[in-house]
Amino acid sequence: MILAVLFANSEGNILVERFNGVPAEERLHWRSFLVKLGADNLKGVKNEELLVASHKSVYIVYTVLGDVSIFVVGKDEYDELALAEVIFAITSAVKDACGKIPTERLFLDKYGKICLCLDEIVWKGLLENTEKDRIRRLVRLKPPNEF
Repeated sequence: MILAVLFANSEGNILVERFNGVPAEERLHWRSFLVKLGADNLKGVKNEELLVASHKSVYIVYTVLGDVSIFVVGKDEYDELALAEVIFAITSAVKDACGKIPTERLFLDKYGKICLCLDEIVWKGLLENTEKDRIRRLVRLKPPNEF
């Protein structure tokens, strides 16, 4: 299951978060842990260079895209390789929604479209779509067969 998808700015403020199967009392811990992990390790990392962390049976894949850090947390069948596929789909959709590598301002301007893309990629803790064209069609809020 994909436990969390989280976007943060360079100061560590959360821009978007999606938790699946994580109790409310544990979410604050995850937020602070992921932001600290990013602050410690994402300095000087190239865009879309993937970093991996694990603890017990939980895997974390994270990267930076422009001014935005992206974290994906998974367990069970979503190991580091599966999460790399998830984060690739997310970064691709964000770049597509923004038209380029996002600054924080551009990311916030495209917030609604990014959230729609995220919902099409990860749904209830499972990887739903990875194809860029299909995600683009689904985000238009029309059935895919109308094109």
